[in-house]
Amino acid sequence: MNTYFNIRYEFDKKLVWNRIALQVKEGNPDYICVADGVILNIANRKPEYLKVINGGMFSICDSGYVPLYLKWIYGMRYEQYCGAQIFNDIVSSQKYRMMFMGTSQRTLDGLKNSIKVWNPDVLTMIFYELPFCNVDEFDYEDIARRVEESEADIIWVVLGAPKQEIFMSKLKPHLKRGVMIAVGAAFKFYSGTDEKRAPQWMVKVHLEWVYRILCSPRKQLKRCSMILLTLPRLLMEEMRRKHHKKV
Repeated sequence: MNTYFNIRYEFDKKLVWNRIALQVKEGNPDYICVADGVILNIANRKPEYLKVINGGMFSICDSGYVPLYLKWIYGMRYEQYCGAQIFNDIVSSQKYRMMFMGTSQRTLDGLKNSIKVWNPDVLTMIFYELPFCNVDEFDYEDIARRVEESEADIIWVVLGAPKQEIFMSKLKPHLKRGVMIAVGAAFKFYSGTDEKRAPQWMVKVHLEWVYRILCSPRKQLKRCSMILLTLPRLLMEEMRRKHHKKV
């Protein structure tokens, strides 16, 4: 695990899986953040949110550009591990009992129908539509009770950043066990009823953001503009950290 741009990343996929397995085995509740460019930007503008991001087990890197920045600054080669991919990997592994929370019932129903091909056991698992409310207004005790009844090892959370990460940090004290993972738009990507992920060729050449802008121009242009405003400062600060490490 390493801290870059003030976020505690785990880039090693094997270690990600090992840590999840150990956490499930020990029975202690915790959460994992899937940090894309939006989360990186918000976390570095809002100290309280950065505490939430770094208050979990670790973050995996859902940005195709962070590995490029780190290669440029440190000469280190890392890979992106996006939320949609870790969701696919874990569900397909058929290793864990899971619970799926967030978004609309329509999306959840579509998701259940789609991923049963990867893992038939999901038909016996809980798909729970969270109420639409402010992050402080959730009944966390009731949600924790539902999680306990589901006997879930992995709790997938989809509320959108920054809400989903704050939600996990607030739910954690009420849980007895389980690893929460917030996966952004993954439910929509795999539901067959909502937006799709960018074609693989766009993902490979780091142009997924272009696809998202075309799909949701107003929302994504605002996000991209904020990232571009924050990025120069983040790059300069990381270069200074590199210099201090050498000294």
